[in-house]
Amino acid sequence: MTDLRSDTVTRPNAAMLEAMMNAPTGDDVFGEDPTVNRLEAMAAAMFGMEAAVFCPSGTMTNQVAIRCHTQPGDEVICETLSHVYIYEGGGIASNSGSQVKPVDGNRGRITAEQVKACINPLFDYKARTSLVCVENTTNRGGGACYDFADLQDIKNVCLENNLSFHLDGARLWNALVVKPETRLQYGALFDSISICLSKGLGAPAGSLLLGSRPFISKARRVRKVFGGGMRQSGFLAGAGIYALENNIDRLAKDHDAARKVADVLVKKDFVTDLLLPETNILIFEVGGRFTAAGLVSFLASHDVLVISISPVQVRMVFHLDVTEEMISRLLELLAGM
Repeated sequence: MTDLRSDTVTRPNAAMLEAMMNAPTGDDVFGEDPTVNRLEAMAAAMFGMEAAVFCPSGTMTNQVAIRCHTQPGDEVICETLSHVYIYEGGGIASNSGSQVKPVDGNRGRITAEQVKACINPLFDYKARTSLVCVENTTNRGGGACYDFADLQDIKNVCLENNLSFHLDGARLWNALVVKPETRLQYGALFDSISICLSKGLGAPAGSLLLGSRPFISKARRVRKVFGGGMRQSGFLAGAGIYALENNIDRLAKDHDAARKVADVLVKKDFVTDLLLPETNILIFEVGGRFTAAGLVSFLASHDVLVISISPVQVRMVFHLDVTEEMISRLLELLAGM
């Protein structure tokens, strides 16, 4: 079975499992898990940030960050299709008591001009704009990456208007592989960054929230309130350390696989539009002899799992558990359709 539904379906390999089993552990809520402490220090140093906190999921790191940056009644600016808005269970409202100002961007990316236009005046009857969230790479944008200059422009708007700037970097690793910017540049730009270990890097669970020491101290308390204190979580942190040390550079293989499949799909009569993949996510529209659901069913009958993300859109996500043999079989199947 070739599972392209998401890069969250990966399983630890033998070496990662060994790293997990050999990880020394302690009570992380007491700050005594040496492997968690090592992972947090390692991730913070990679981005030149002061501290980090380890959480079960990217949703939690995003929601903890939003809670720390806002007060009830505030407003958060983000793209209409961003993960923090449509895929986190209404968490901005329920966890932070804030509302969202969604912005229609380009493949999940927004501009400084759009941010500036969304900032509310300081009237008693308006929500206080306090935070801008961006996502890089963009999930629903087909793995598109921001140009760093555009992020710098947004940062300038945030500084001019006293707004915090948070990055949902669930797939930031993919962007760092294809773009020239460094991790240190990202760390210097954002007030907080969420990075995920359980997608392209292949760990079974876990994300990290990065920021200043005071911010992470506050975030650690919010994590506890959200139920994210995991005690002997060094076993999971051990997988994260292995992922950071071994699975970043190989992301280029996933990007190459996405491009190869896109090159075949774009020539098919049932593909009416396709977002050219920049990284590991391929989104395309279908019509004519296939509906999105129909194509999902057809591919499943040939042992290929994909998902429909709208009545006309299908998504494929490439990852480390997709072998070259699987890609070759998929290309052959698509060529014959």
